[in-house]
Amino acid sequence: MAAAGGRTLGRSSFSRATSNRVTSSSGAAGVKIGPNGAAFVSSGIPDLDRILGGGFLLGSVVMIMEDADTPHHLLLLRCFMSQGVVHKQPLLFSGAMKEPRLFLGTLPAPVSSSKEDGRHRAMGAAASSDGRANDEGLRIAWQYKKYFGDDSRAEHKDNKQEFSNDFDLRKPLERHLLNGQNIECVSIQDADSLSGLQDCCSAFLSKLPRKDAGSLTAGRIAIQSLCAPQCRYFEKDWDMVSFIRSLKAMVRSSISVAVITFPSTVLSNSFCKRWQHLADTLLSIKAIPDEDKDLAKLLTGYQDMVGFLHVHKVAQTNSQVPVILEASTLSLKLRKRRSLVLERLNQAPVDGSSGPSSAASSSCSSQGSQLDF
Repeated sequence: MAAAGGRTLGRSSFSRATSNRVTSSSGAAGVKIGPNGAAFVSSGIPDLDRILGGGFLLGSVVMIMEDADTPHHLLLLRCFMSQGVVHKQPLLFSGAMKEPRLFLGTLPAPVSSSKEDGRHRAMGAAASSDGRANDEGLRIAWQYKKYFGDDSRAEHKDNKQEFSNDFDLRKPLERHLLNGQNIECVSIQDADSLSGLQDCCSAFLSKLPRKDAGSLTAGRIAIQSLCAPQCRYFEKDWDMVSFIRSLKAMVRSSISVAVITFPSTVLSNSFCKRWQHLADTLLSIKAIPDEDKDLAKLLTGYQDMVGFLHVHKVAQTNSQVPVILEASTLSLKLRKRRSLVLERLNQAPVDGSSGPSSAASSSCSSQGSQLDF
């Protein structure tokens, strides 16, 4: 309804709740506010954050289907854990190994900080050597300012760097980043049931209630190979389903994100579908056979590909609009053999034609001659 002075007094309760949430959590480190007031944490891969519409939704369970022929799912899990360590967020890791804390030594180190420091050192050296060159650069920047507008784009870029980092998979994370942080490691290899892991998750998430939105500190739970054959509860399918349901309920009422990887080949078809249904965000990794000549002819940039990433489901909240992805199947590449990159699949040009567009147009024209409306 409209009031005197042209100002609007009426406002829906949904909009009012959304504005309060944005105000309370906008200053949290490592948390980004998306559409409809939804809060996200970074997956550790900038390309994946962009594809999912902001990252991993707070209060959601992300499941990654492993491939039996490759351990590429560990790349996603390590980047997710390293991003939480960089943002000093509480972390709970559980793996089917006797000493899961040793897995922290495989976490990659961020590369953006070193590049940024090198750039600042180079700029400082150039400024000290020649002050006139610095003044000339400022003058040129001032002249072109009207074409680029204000500095909001640069500020947005800096915020993006703080939210999501690029990690060097060949360089381990520095040890001082792991010391003094809230990092817990639990081994599930010797457990007779999942009750012990469930108690650890409950104690961890009890410190991150959703009602404390004023001091928002997002937590991360990473579980590697939940249904691994070396675990004693391997054949207890209903117990694992019950654990996932309870974990999903606990994550919903807390400020955290849980990522679970599992080998789908060891599960039956019925239970594998149940696991996929319980996931809020569902991803799968597929390996590329070595020296596949057919794929090399079909896809461009095949030499840098290490696998395929398929997005089956994307979590969403406060909206009934379905998520429309640019592509559901993406290529998993290693840029310079160290940075993880996701790209859309590009088809190589067909022999005897000008490219994929000509082949597509010819196929459409041939089908159009057979149809009669």
